[in-house]
Order: sequence, then C-alpha cells, then structure tokens
Amino acid sequence: MLVLGRGSRVDMKCSALFLMLLLHCVRSVSASYPRAYNVTWKSTNFKTVLTWDPKPSHLYSYTVEFFRKVDQDQRRINPHCIRSSFPQCDLSNSLTELRSSYMAEILSEPPLGETSELTEFPYSRSPRFCPYNDTDIGKPDFKLEVSADKKKTSLFVTDPLTALFKDGRQLNIRDIFSDQLMYKVTYRKNKSTGKKEHISKTNVIELTNLDQGESYCFSIQAYIPSRTITKQLGEESQFQCSEENSSILKDYSPVVIFVAVLFILLLVGSIIGATVACCKHRRKVLQKEKEAVPLASI
Repeated sequence: MLVLGRGSRVDMKCSALFLMLLLHCVRSVSASYPRAYNVTWKSTNFKTVLTWDPKPSHLYSYTVEFFRKVDQDQRRINPHCIRSSFPQCDLSNSLTELRSSYMAEILSEPPLGETSELTEFPYSRSPRFCPYNDTDIGKPDFKLEVSADKKKTSLFVTDPLTALFKDGRQLNIRDIFSDQLMYKVTYRKNKSTGKKEHISKTNVIELTNLDQGESYCFSIQAYIPSRTITKQLGEESQFQCSEENSSILKDYSPVVIFVAVLFILLLVGSIIGATVACCKHRRKVLQKEKEAVPLASI
C-alpha cells in the first residue's frame, strides 16, 4: 500500500489546480473566436465574392453558410469556404437563382482539423444581395465607324462577358438581361465640354444628327432601367473619337484667309496689268516700225 506524505498531496493538488486552470484557459480561447465585421458583397458581371474582416489567425477559421432570404432553413455551404483561413468566399457559381435575394452567415470556428466544446459558434450576417439587381456591370468595348459620305456614325457594341456559364458557353450580359439591357451613349464634339446623350436598345447604334466633317468623341455604358437608380448604369467605357476632315476654314482664321485671298487677287491683278501693259507697249512699237517704212514707189 502506497502512502503519500503531506508534501506529495500538496503537489498533486497544485497539479490538479494547474490542469483546471489550463483547461479553463483553453475553453476561454475557444469561446473568444472573434466575429467577422465589414461583411460586404463585391460583384461585377456576376463575379460575386463575399468579403469581411479580420483575416483569421492560426487559432480560428471561417465557414460561410448562405441561403435565400425567403427560405432561411435551406442553408448551403460552398466546399471552398469551410474552415477557411481567408477572409473571403467566391459564391459566383453558388447563387444560381439570379433573381432571388441571398444572405450569408460567417461563422468563426476552430481551425481545420481541430475541435471545440462549443455547440454554437459566433457568427455575423451579411446584407441582402440579389445578383440580377445588384451586380455591377463592367465597361463595354465598341468599334467606331463613319460612313464614306460622313452622314452617319455607327457604334458597334460588344456585350461584356459574365462569370457564368451555361452548357459549356460563357454567358454575356445580354444573355441574362435580354431586352432589359440598353446602352447609353455620351458624345461631344472633340475639344468641347458640352455633352449629349443617346439611349439605344440594340448593340448597333447609328447617329445621323451630327455635323458633317466634325470630330466627335463617344463613350458607352450599360443601362438597365428596371433597376434602382444607383444600379441602373454600368461602368463607362473609354472615349473614342472620330477623325476630323481638314478644311482651310478650320485651319486658319478669317483674317488670315482674307489676307491670303487679297494677296492672290493683287497678284493676279498685277499679272493681268503687266500683261496688258506689255501688249500695249508692243503694239506701239509695231506701229512706229510700220510708220517708219517708206512707201514703195508706184
């Protein structure tokens, strides 16, 4: 039979107390996972990423659950956003019902491969997000052509591509918005600040009310009038300018043109005057020579 002295009993009590304190500290750490904040949806052309702060340390991770607002019990998880060490989650291919409103919850959990005695973890909820109404639309590309007679300017718009695919084909914004998609053209004369606007329902935009021979600059952006005002317009494209037809009336001031014309008239007048004077002088010389010849005797 093993008999422990008083000192040994004290050591065992101290060890047990130390273990209890250590376990309490571990539980405290597990219970103090920080909540995510600054939860934001970032979406352009249906490339949708949920972001938040802070970036997790080695002591915890994040799991994202998302659901439709009308069906919060049917929660889903993106496999790339389970016990993640990154403060973001790409949900582009997960939000399949584009006209539905979605919400997400970011759970602060133990790192991947570790466990916790907690049954519920702290979480933060995202704002509502509807892909169809809320994704930003990027700037479109377009080609500019002017007809040979300079009476018509045509803009050929290319619909921006999205991050979505169907049957192996990458969709563009026209595939999704159909006839809801329009294009807003902003144009002005080159080197002028006055702007005009034109709305088109098609990708081929023809402008016939422009001054012939003038250089115009154009920019285009997607326009979806069914959206809220702050989301109706997409990103504006770079300006493209048509070529200007060079004209003497545009290259020189009226004073310079007047002086040039006057000089030409004076030059022509001088040439004509000199020619007339030369002709008169020659006629006089011939007349004198004729008078100086004696008459032939009969």
